[in-house]
Amino acid sequence: MRALVLLPTRELADQVAQQIKLYAKYTNLRSAVVFGGMDMKPQTLELKKGVEVLVATPGRLLDHIEAKNAVLNQVEYVVLDEADRMLDIGFLPDLQRILSYLPKQRTTLLFSATFSPEIKRLAGSYLQDPITIEVARPNETASTVEQHFYSVLPDDKSRALRQIVRQREVRQAFVFVNSKLGCARLARSLERDGLKTTALHGDKSQDERLKALEAFKKGEVHLLVCTDVAARGLDIKDVPAVFNFDVPFNAEDYVHRIGRTGRAGASGLAVTLVAPSDNRLVSDIEKLIKKKIEVEAIELDSDRPRGRHGDSPRPRREEDPRDVLDAPREPREPRERRGFRPASAPRDPFFDKPYEPNSAEAPPVWESQRPATRPGVSANIKSKRKVAALFKPGD
Repeated sequence: MRALVLLPTRELADQVAQQIKLYAKYTNLRSAVVFGGMDMKPQTLELKKGVEVLVATPGRLLDHIEAKNAVLNQVEYVVLDEADRMLDIGFLPDLQRILSYLPKQRTTLLFSATFSPEIKRLAGSYLQDPITIEVARPNETASTVEQHFYSVLPDDKSRALRQIVRQREVRQAFVFVNSKLGCARLARSLERDGLKTTALHGDKSQDERLKALEAFKKGEVHLLVCTDVAARGLDIKDVPAVFNFDVPFNAEDYVHRIGRTGRAGASGLAVTLVAPSDNRLVSDIEKLIKKKIEVEAIELDSDRPRGRHGDSPRPRREEDPRDVLDAPREPREPRERRGFRPASAPRDPFFDKPYEPNSAEAPPVWESQRPATRPGVSANIKSKRKVAALFKPGD
């Protein structure tokens, strides 16, 4: 094995592996890809044949290393794509273990659109005399992407998203959310409203994730609702828009998200829906991209769209039978006036009689049954009872 390419997500690993096979089409260069969510046996068989270039995610590569399926002592080139995420605290322990299996003399390349000062210092600890090559200003967003920030209440975000998609006539778009649960719920909601939608998040199986991505690439799906799993490196041509349904927690993720549109010089649209609680996150994005962000107000339509996406609204007749459901009801007559009588409870003559005190004051029962006591002995002390002896008394 001569080259090792490490990536943070399975989708990105699959994409890079396809490109490497395309580049090596007319050569004898052998390549393989290993990532989680798939059976290890086919991957093991491919590794046993021998490869020059291995594309992998950290977790699955460590599985193969421990199973003695991959030996890294002859690697000459190591590539860390999306290096800022690879050096993040979540991947750092696995990455350190992988680097310990590599030879000391090697060429290491780190690629990313964003590099914070902390990540640069951390990367410097793994490199010797590194050289930095920049093709654009750090953390810069593409000038071909039209960016808008709209102030929307959390409960109105779905309606605002549908309205912008309809007004802008967006045929395809990424919709980014911050949580897996929110991703699944939003996808179901948009599907019910007639938009061809699919979800992509970490709780889906690898087969489901690849099928969702393939359907989006073929144009069978209009909206791909996803978490930041799809924010890194995915190259899908001619995606006209990106929606940030949730403002990302990390400002760097904003740059990666909107980088899914406006690629290769094409124009794109990036819309971020900002809730009142997102002001701090927006200010973090301002500091990162070094641009003043104007949060705009949006006027929402009162009527919720019906039917499938792209259909014209159906005109309602003046006398619509559905209006009967919304009309105020006439006051109903009480049940008593309509002859209804509730069932009466059974009566007991004993409880109907008035209270009659006893003429003779009789002592309480517990006093009448008290045994007679000897003089000088408390009434509370019980007298001894005679019992049969089980032994013969002494003479």
